[in-house]
Amino acid sequence: MGRLQGKVAIVTGGASGIGRASVERFVAEGASVVVGDLQDDKGERLVEELGARTSYLRTDVGEEADIAALVAHAVGKFGRLDCMFNNAGVPGVGGSILDTPMDEADSALRILFRSVLLGMKHAGRVMAAQKSGSIISTASVAGIGTGHGPHVYSAAKAAVIHLTETAAKELGEQNVRVNCICPGGIATPIFGKGMGLATQVADRTVEPMKMVLAGAQAIPRAGLPEDIANAALFLASDESTFVNGHALVVDGGLLGGRKWSEGEERRKALVAAFGAQAG
Repeated sequence: MGRLQGKVAIVTGGASGIGRASVERFVAEGASVVVGDLQDDKGERLVEELGARTSYLRTDVGEEADIAALVAHAVGKFGRLDCMFNNAGVPGVGGSILDTPMDEADSALRILFRSVLLGMKHAGRVMAAQKSGSIISTASVAGIGTGHGPHVYSAAKAAVIHLTETAAKELGEQNVRVNCICPGGIATPIFGKGMGLATQVADRTVEPMKMVLAGAQAIPRAGLPEDIANAALFLASDESTFVNGHALVVDGGLLGGRKWSEGEERRKALVAAFGAQAG
């Protein structure tokens, strides 16, 4: 029996990247999954591949009507809702805070924060009524420490973490758990999209990004969508029924700071420099 046998989940942004890996993992573990995305071709193709325990619904996660319809679709098709994975995201606007275009900032916040609030609101209503459920959101290490993302993206992810904590206090009383995942450097098309590349071109940046990200943290490889899918699986399963209001960091040690080997090289260089001066 799978770890999610008989459960029903929604994954937003489920047609690609972390979302797709999570959909595949959830289905493999016995769940029925509704994919919410705007990438119709990828979403429909994924459902064709995974079969009758999946469904795709075109969803603009920043629109309350769309999120309400997504939740209603999951309940109507599969009878209940056990997990809401608010995963959809965008890189957001980059550059200096002094030059931030407010229309682009508002657009980013709509997806990065508003969509999470909407997911908690509408999934939370169903779960509170049935007295069970798990709400998971994709935050980021950029929401914990500075220097890991653009200004607006980082602030939005910090807000997701705090909203997770406050919502967990309320919904926990109804046996509904609210947690988030804070990925580090995960090789997905979001990096290419952040550079303004078209989707098809951004998809081709994943392999090069694996090499770029491999040296960023102590674990000597890039993070993969499957790493986050495995964390989401734990939070969606009954194995985590006493985990609530938690921000689960999955970053290979990135937040820990400079790698030990780099610090040791610097120490040796300083010792050598001072030794030469003393001599």
